Amino acid sequence: MAIRAASYFGFVLLFFTTSWAYSQSDRTRIERFSDLISYLETYTQFKFSYSGKLASIALTVHESVNLNDPKQLEKLLIPYGIEVVRRGDLLIFRKRDNTVKNVSGFVRDAESGESLVGASVMDVTTGKGVATNTFGFFSLNTSGDSIAVSFVGYDYQKLAVKDAGDGFVIALSRENNILTEVLISGADTRELAEMSTVRLSPEQIKKLPVFMGETDMLKTLQLLPGVQAGTEGTAGFHVRGGGPDQNLILLDGVPVYNANHLFGFFSVFNADAIKSVELIKGGFPARYGGRLSSIVDIQMKEGNLHELEGEGAVGLVASKITISGPINKGKTSFMLSARRTYMDAFVVPLAKLSGSDRVVGGSFWDVNAKVNHIISPKDRVYVSFYSGRDRLYDEYSYDNEGVKEDEHAEIQWGNITSALRWNHQYTDRLFSNVTATYTRYQFELGTRVNYQYADDLNAPDIYRDNEYYSNISDVGLKMDFDYFLNNDHLIKFGANLVHHALRPGVSNFRSHIQTDTTFGSPKIALDEMYVYAEDEVSLSNSTRANIGVHYSAARAGSTTYTSWQPRFTLNQRLGPALSVKASYSRMAQYIHLLVNSGIGLPTDLWVPSTERVKPQLSDQLALGVSSVYKSIEISVEGYHKWMDNLIEYKDGAGFLDIDSRWENKVEFGSGKSYGAEFFVQKKSGRSTGWLSYTWSKSNREFDNLNFGKPFPYRYDRRHNVSVVYNLAVNSRIDIGAVWVYSTGNAVTLPTSTYPKAVWDSNQAGYEDFIKHYPGRNSSRMKDYHRLDLSISFKKATRWGERKWVVGLYNSYNRLNPIYIELDDENRLNKKFRQLSIFPLIPNVSYQFKF
Repeated sequence: MAIRAASYFGFVLLFFTTSWAYSQSDRTRIERFSDLISYLETYTQFKFSYSGKLASIALTVHESVNLNDPKQLEKLLIPYGIEVVRRGDLLIFRKRDNTVKNVSGFVRDAESGESLVGASVMDVTTGKGVATNTFGFFSLNTSGDSIAVSFVGYDYQKLAVKDAGDGFVIALSRENNILTEVLISGADTRELAEMSTVRLSPEQIKKLPVFMGETDMLKTLQLLPGVQAGTEGTAGFHVRGGGPDQNLILLDGVPVYNANHLFGFFSVFNADAIKSVELIKGGFPARYGGRLSSIVDIQMKEGNLHELEGEGAVGLVASKITISGPINKGKTSFMLSARRTYMDAFVVPLAKLSGSDRVVGGSFWDVNAKVNHIISPKDRVYVSFYSGRDRLYDEYSYDNEGVKEDEHAEIQWGNITSALRWNHQYTDRLFSNVTATYTRYQFELGTRVNYQYADDLNAPDIYRDNEYYSNISDVGLKMDFDYFLNNDHLIKFGANLVHHALRPGVSNFRSHIQTDTTFGSPKIALDEMYVYAEDEVSLSNSTRANIGVHYSAARAGSTTYTSWQPRFTLNQRLGPALSVKASYSRMAQYIHLLVNSGIGLPTDLWVPSTERVKPQLSDQLALGVSSVYKSIEISVEGYHKWMDNLIEYKDGAGFLDIDSRWENKVEFGSGKSYGAEFFVQKKSGRSTGWLSYTWSKSNREFDNLNFGKPFPYRYDRRHNVSVVYNLAVNSRIDIGAVWVYSTGNAVTLPTSTYPKAVWDSNQAGYEDFIKHYPGRNSSRMKDYHRLDLSISFKKATRWGERKWVVGLYNSYNRLNPIYIELDDENRLNKKFRQLSIFPLIPNVSYQFKF
């Protein structure tokens, strides 16, 4: 029996060995299409239909190709101009039509008509594709019959090439069920040659727990790797060791110079008016310039072309409303968004009713507006506008030896931005955008004191006024072109001209006995220009690159500064879900910010490069690995950045020092930062969120500060962790949580004190002490951490949707330090005292859509 079984096994083994050897031998003899057909007829169950004209086509078959798999067979034959059409068990081989057609058009939201930025448009036959630009435009070469279009959060759509024509518009509908898992395969998306880039949607931003009930885009950016918050509760941010002035914040292509409301506790960006947000931390494309550390590119909504819609919210701090709709249905639309705080409407009347001699109030408001008009299928015009203003004031009265003094102190600051854009499609491959821009930021500080003598009420007004103001304004014109050479080359080029007008600081005094006396820095003009060219190129099926150069120049007085800035990013795919990326970028910055503190006060002054103050320069190298598994994205990046020509105030100097020009108040130095960033993000499904960890180090070095020795940057924090979690419990209830941790801020504190050689006989001790400081920023505050929670309740109504959001900021009441000072009350036993201003803070808001 055993012998019989062994014989049977040997026979089977001999049969399969012989068959395999024979099939392998036959594979080696496949030199033409006719040989391939013979092989398939012998070793597969498929039936075939083909033209005799294909028989003599020469082939090369690699051993790793599985000829029993029709998909691999199709990939094998594509380079030889042969396509495979499967009809059940029948395989039809036919000569491919090599006529390359160009399909161009726009991808838009089916409901609103809004442009979809970064949508993937793919040739179904070859698998090659392109992404839509900022205005939803694409141009794709295809030799097949159909194209596929996809965008995150929208239904996948497949279209026939024959349906494409002039003014081709692809309208994508939103997915009906956002709670189900969505698998996005590599074949459905086009991986760009980019790194150190994160994109956020308003929907992501609005899901997070917020401070005082106000959704804030800039605070969401603080939760990303490589981005650090400034002071607690503020919207300021620092990227990869850079300063606050090194972030270029663009609103519809226009720079915003101060992005803070209420001393930075809120940002100027209303999330309801925003369509998309893109943060670039490194590997900067050549089309961007003018800052060293980051680009924040914000696009406002265009307005619904088909029907009227709106949304709004009522919170503890402010209320807002956004309305959009058609002016001329299908042709012209508008978007209008307004927001205002009502702190002054409640606090000030209550203070006056209580009979207080002192009233402190404040408010802010902002307005976003946009109109877009379709002139023709190839021409579109946009007009966008933003204006916002803050006002804080302090009024009090007191008697001073028979003289009543009424004092009013007030700070005001605000931005205005506007843009006029014209899109034009010259050909199926060439698209242009021309933009005229204007932006202005202005800061004003004033005090007025009125005196009145109690014994002479009829005396003339006696007063004293002090004013200080600073501003910067830009007028610019830029042209950007996108040329889709083919599916492997997207060429972008353009130019920009900007005229800066700056008034770093002017003081004005007047009184009842003195006319206006004005002194301070004169108005300064700075003219800046740049040209650029970049090519987003596919070097092979697995290798993509973005190679470009940015040339800029600026005229400062009699000096002209120029800068050549090479840029490149390389993306090498190692498998279907793994990529290695590398980048280098050089950046130049011709304007600077003199920072008085770390919380984004409006007293931070913008100043230009001059004959004495050189432009800031930086060089950054980055290397990273990224992977995608189902709906989870993972990336690890390391970077090293060098910065030159940085400026800081001299020790003891400040913006109100009026005895000297601002150039005489600053020191010049350099900086260096490096670190590693880890990011895991889940974008779809019932539970979404991300985990972010950053290890970093940032130093500064100035010849006349800290005795010329390097010292830690104010926001040098070794460890930063952010955990963001959102759960859609069901279609009505959402839960959000954010936990953050960071190493404490670097601060300058004394480590010992020595008594002065001055004797105070009344106190029987030394009058004062000399403090010893071991070095600039040589001490650390306590580590920072907090947990924010929120829960929202949605309900559909006959007019739309309403939502209640309840949240807790700093839910376990961690007293994080915002400031540390030396307590001098006990002369012989001095201690440090910590100031914390944000304990557990509950909030509630009511939101609605119609």
